[in-house]
Amino acid sequence: MTYVIDDQKLCVSKFLTLVNSVWPGEYNEQYSKEALLKTINITAWDNEKLAGCVRLLTDGYLFGTITEILVHPDYQGKRIGKELMEMAWELSPTSLFIGAQPGKEAFFEKAGFTKSIQSFQKKKERRA
Repeated sequence: MTYVIDDQKLCVSKFLTLVNSVWPGEYNEQYSKEALLKTINITAWDNEKLAGCVRLLTDGYLFGTITEILVHPDYQGKRIGKELMEMAWELSPTSLFIGAQPGKEAFFEKAGFTKSIQSFQKKKERRA
């Protein structure tokens, strides 16, 4: 597995293939490309296949968050997610926050995260 920190060459189509393997849905390629430019992307590659990605969003001083961590189902359970999270932690200049999907809390606890503030959301429909 090859890891790339701040992957400036992350191709949106490969990213969306990974996203759809974890969260199937309709994603606008242009908006997704713009979103990738606003985060620090740490990727895991198995040759040309994107096996995992963690996206870090930080203001550099007060706040940092993991927008998502994605590991292709074929690669889950192989410590790729743990490695990506450790790299994000090392790279982040701030503390990190993340909202865990129900049932995924144990993954974050094993990665050294502790339960913190309660998460809330107010959803908007994703742009088409």
